[in-house]
Amino acid sequence: MRGAVFGSVQTPAVRKGVVALLAAASLLLSAACSSGGGSGDTAGREGDASPPASSSSPPPASSSPAADLPPAKGSVEVVSTLTEDLASPWGLAALPGGDLLVASRDGATISRIDGESGKKTLLGSVPGVAPGSEGGLLGLAVAPTYGADHLVYAYFTTESDNRIARMQYDEQKPAGQQLGAPDTILRGIPKGSVHNGGRIAFGPDRMLYAGTGETGDTGLAQDRTSLAGKILRMTPDGEPVHGNPEADSVVYSYGHRNVQGLAWDSRKQLWAAEFGQDTWDELNRIEPGKNYGWPDVEGKKGEKGFVDPVAQWKTSEASPSGIAYAEGSIWMAGLRGERLWRIPLSGTAGKEPLAAPQAFLEGKYGRLRTVLAAGGDKLWLVTSNTDGRGTPKPGDDRILLLKVR
Repeated sequence: MRGAVFGSVQTPAVRKGVVALLAAASLLLSAACSSGGGSGDTAGREGDASPPASSSSPPPASSSPAADLPPAKGSVEVVSTLTEDLASPWGLAALPGGDLLVASRDGATISRIDGESGKKTLLGSVPGVAPGSEGGLLGLAVAPTYGADHLVYAYFTTESDNRIARMQYDEQKPAGQQLGAPDTILRGIPKGSVHNGGRIAFGPDRMLYAGTGETGDTGLAQDRTSLAGKILRMTPDGEPVHGNPEADSVVYSYGHRNVQGLAWDSRKQLWAAEFGQDTWDELNRIEPGKNYGWPDVEGKKGEKGFVDPVAQWKTSEASPSGIAYAEGSIWMAGLRGERLWRIPLSGTAGKEPLAAPQAFLEGKYGRLRTVLAAGGDKLWLVTSNTDGRGTPKPGDDRILLLKVR
């Protein structure tokens, strides 16, 4: 398929016409319904059921009473270990019904984990994946329309680029043969031995978002004609979305170093975690078209033209990968920092959290890669000690179930 960027259209005219027609139909549906009512490294450091919207525009922020604000101090309880002995787990996605899909970065496989027993079933391998250093089979996402189409999306590194593809999952077939052939929806995301980004997620608007890295070539983050060092927003078919900063581009925000965490809060505000270089890792509130500074700015500088992070950490304390939203807070997994951070949100568009970030599980489970909301006060947490940079213990890697506040 194509990789449209700022000022560059690579989509066939016929396909653009179809997209335009669908966008128009979506706007008409929105009007008719308006009266009614689910991530710092240097070259050697990787630390690495929202309701459908009625249009394809970016999800608007909504208000909530102060009573919904989280407490200043929270808590984390490890309820259970769901499963163990995973090899280089990276992406994690929930299926309807509560089971999980997990990607092996280096093995290029996707497995299903029973959400109660932890039993593992191999779906199959993803062809074309070229693992190496920080590249391989990375983020996973389940289509909002999964009940009808059984589509699973994956972000992965090939010999030439990073790309996003979708595959049909047929659980009636034998284990190991349940994945259909990949249908690439976006190609041409620059690849590197480091900083490949890799997180993908469907937003409240039912559009697909992706966090990318600048591959170690810092200038790409500010180059608006490149897909590197960006957050991308696209239709499930990989097309630019009405309401993006540029009509013919999937680029949503730029000036990022290496985005591996994406999550939306209860007000439908998008948050992203990214690696700093030597000084500051960041949690950013993402707004369309904004410049998040890299490589000109790292951390909070207050410089005109750049958006400061809402929270920042020394790279030794974080190296953030996945993030999730639960109980009024963003929860951020730390790789090098080997801890889970809680960032209570103030419920406004302000630039500061409600209270200082709070760390949990420090050093107890090693490197932490992915965190995923499991409903209510529960989170899934994936460790990352078999990725070549950790120190595996018996049972690594594992998925933990947490109760949080």
